[in-house]
Amino acid sequence: MITNEYLKRVYDSVEKRDPDQPEFLQAVREVFESLQLVVDKHPEWEKNAIIERFVEPERVITFRVPWVDDNGKVQVNRGYRVQFNSAIGPYKGGLRFHPSVNLSVIKFLGFEQILKNSLTTLPMGGGKGGSDFDPKGKSDAEVMRFCQSFMTELYRHIGQFTDTPAGDIGVGAREVGYMFGQYKKIVDRFEGGVITGKGLTFGGSLARTQATGYGLCYYAAEALSHLANTSFEGKKVIVSGAGNVAQYAAEKCTQLGGTVIAMCDSNGYIYDPDGVDLKKVMDIKQKRRARISVYADEVPGSEYHEGRKGIWTLKCDIAMPCASQNEMDADDVQHLIDNGCMAVFEGANMPLTPEAIEKVLGNGLLYSPGKASNAGGVATSGLEMSQNSIRMSWSFEEVDEKLQGIMKNIFKACYDASVECGEPGNLMLGANVAGFLKVADAMMAQGIV
Repeated sequence: MITNEYLKRVYDSVEKRDPDQPEFLQAVREVFESLQLVVDKHPEWEKNAIIERFVEPERVITFRVPWVDDNGKVQVNRGYRVQFNSAIGPYKGGLRFHPSVNLSVIKFLGFEQILKNSLTTLPMGGGKGGSDFDPKGKSDAEVMRFCQSFMTELYRHIGQFTDTPAGDIGVGAREVGYMFGQYKKIVDRFEGGVITGKGLTFGGSLARTQATGYGLCYYAAEALSHLANTSFEGKKVIVSGAGNVAQYAAEKCTQLGGTVIAMCDSNGYIYDPDGVDLKKVMDIKQKRRARISVYADEVPGSEYHEGRKGIWTLKCDIAMPCASQNEMDADDVQHLIDNGCMAVFEGANMPLTPEAIEKVLGNGLLYSPGKASNAGGVATSGLEMSQNSIRMSWSFEEVDEKLQGIMKNIFKACYDASVECGEPGNLMLGANVAGFLKVADAMMAQGIV
């Protein structure tokens, strides 16, 4: 609950202004509840309207995306780019192609991105974008035509010193390649740092594909070690989702000694008590682009169940929600608690509802917010930009080592801030406060802009 008068007044104005944006309001409320512990120490914030400016994007761009399908029919989608805050660097954040995309979703993601990017310590502001286009079921030619049309409008709003998009749900190497090619053609420059997640042959970074999932596990390992004196070794783990983040979180978790017993997609979940065969999952999802139900048809001893919500009823030690926002509610958390789960580490952006977070924290489970524990992806995007700037490529091991260092530093920043706020170990509080303080200092230094 927001009790601070200044924060409550700002939140009420945001709610009145954007009543139709539930995801954005949810993200703002969560951050404000944490900032209550520090806002009174900074009267200059209210005098300079820092909070009011923090919740209002610097720029919101919406545009039409017409394209032609393989049957020659003209289709029309809506594109978005929310350039939220550039106080500490150029706007940085992914592009999401999914039918659920709307302005509320993009604003919530952009808002979270400000704090996430701040925590990496790299000079990146916060932004996000995407479209309600669904790449599933589309041919490569259809995806290419859509991406080219999308970039034909977006190009005028981005640049390596202005706004540098990346991938997100529905936007992988294929989509990034098509968009970069169109950008290059339009501007007549090989501006490598304008978009990240590129292929290795044209400026991409080794370890970028693995970075979000690996980074999640590096952060989780730090939390387990420092706050519970344990590790992944011997733990049963549930990883929701079957996309890029989930696949590589499962891979690194396995390398660290855990056993992933379940994964899911939007249709249902698989359960494999012997440990999920990750090569099989990657073959199904990356090469065949098929449903995860195929796994149970091909792997003896495994099970497939319709409806992904049931995945949280399985007995596990660690839960890693890596699918989408608000995928885990209070009832799901209760199932985890009843089955002896000790930790929930977010791989997706805001995958727990507010009620779920309250129940997790109230029952003493280890918990990390996505803005901290899934920051490895954007951190490695920042490393890709660095490599593009110096015209060099680092080895997988070099990038992975830098990623591990960044995730350890993010954990330390979150933990130290939680201690300073009087709630040691509350990593959500720590992430919000540590991320915001850096942005607020930069905004104060740059005047009323």
